[in-house]
Amino acid sequence: MKINIGFRTIKTAIGVSCSVFIAQSLKLEYYSSSGILTLLCIQKSRKRSNKAILSRLVACMLGMFGSTALFEAIGYAPYSFLVLLLLFIPLCVKLRVQEGLASSSVIIMHVYMHRKAETAFFLNELLVVAVGLGVALLVNWYMPSIDKQLNRYKAEANRLIAAILDEYANYLKNGYTMWDGKELLQLSDVLRRASQMAQLEEENYRQGRNNSYRQYFDNKRRQMELLERMLPAVSQITAQVEQGVRIGQVIERMSEYLRQSPEPNGERHDYFYEMLRSVREYHKGLPLPKTREEFELRANLFAAANELERFIDTL
Repeated sequence: MKINIGFRTIKTAIGVSCSVFIAQSLKLEYYSSSGILTLLCIQKSRKRSNKAILSRLVACMLGMFGSTALFEAIGYAPYSFLVLLLLFIPLCVKLRVQEGLASSSVIIMHVYMHRKAETAFFLNELLVVAVGLGVALLVNWYMPSIDKQLNRYKAEANRLIAAILDEYANYLKNGYTMWDGKELLQLSDVLRRASQMAQLEEENYRQGRNNSYRQYFDNKRRQMELLERMLPAVSQITAQVEQGVRIGQVIERMSEYLRQSPEPNGERHDYFYEMLRSVREYHKGLPLPKTREEFELRANLFAAANELERFIDTL
């Protein structure tokens, strides 16, 4: 059986080992707790990691000093936890540091087992927390670039959009297609995964670089929505006519463009807009429809052209 070990797993293993090693070398009591704190703070992105570290730092400090005061007041007994947790959990929620409840519980147990309010004990716990959270911060500072994977998602999204456009063009030009629509489902899945990865990239590098992946994939999702809106109008064009063939030719050129140059291009936008404008002018010069079927055909062609114009605006 093949086991995949991800980069986050490797960082977690290294971080926990370093935390325990440092805390044990400093001869700290409860040194293994540093490894637990590091383990809980390794996240998928720098932003999430920093948030987790801050939450756990605040929660640990509240837990340590708050539990000491309470235990000294009402005694070191099991029933003290009832009072402590009834007060402590709502406080953490109010301060929005509930993410640190598990970490702070470890420190609270240390306070309970030590049963004395001593400066040396507080210093020990502060060092345990500092080592655990500090190592987590250092280990999580390095995030591997995911540009290659994001660029693969970009290429895949454009390939699928071009394939969908090809099917629309084929139907309008030839009047039939064996398409089952699977590319639309695949495109939705690709954009979902790409958007999640783009969010991680933005969280990791929001301070140091201009991240445009999220905007790029948001634009691709907009294109997908327009293709979905165009589908009913295209599918109801049941007769092969010159206007449909011309619209199909525009769509075919757009498909070729997406395969060759998927990045936004103002010149190509104007080129496709001009092609569509000439189709509309041809449409206006035709005589009025004489039958209901011809009227419905014209209406669907007009609707498809409108959605196509909105799609051109996204290029």
